Amino acid sequence: MKVACPACLATNRVPDDRAEQNPKCGKCSVPLLPGVPLELTQGNFDTFINRNDLPVLVDFWASWCGPCKMMAPVFAQVAAQLKTRIIFAKVNTEQEQLIASRYQIRSIPSLVLFKKGAEVDRVAGAMDATNLKHWLSQH
Repeated sequence: MKVACPACLATNRVPDDRAEQNPKCGKCSVPLLPGVPLELTQGNFDTFINRNDLPVLVDFWASWCGPCKMMAPVFAQVAAQLKTRIIFAKVNTEQEQLIASRYQIRSIPSLVLFKKGAEVDRVAGAMDATNLKHWLSQH
């Protein structure tokens, strides 16, 4: 599978059976599947979304949003649990208004699931870990 480096955006080939072995970028040695939500910006969003064979789940959030703050630890917990199957990322809608506008984010938190660069599903509102994992298992 192809995995984009979260630091340098280099595309890395990772054999499926090696995903559990904490693969590192061949260019900069940063862990490719760190198990923590990655911060995406206008500068890296498209490249990162398009260069991963693994699904990418993006949490659109804002610092003033109470439900976003409640969901952040849940999002991080599930990111650690599913790190070899789904890449978790966050977009701060206050700082990245162009991305939020492009994806017509009208309420936050909004979770958008991408596969091979294309949006496949979305859900708005905070979820607990059980519901988040259940929603992801449907894809």
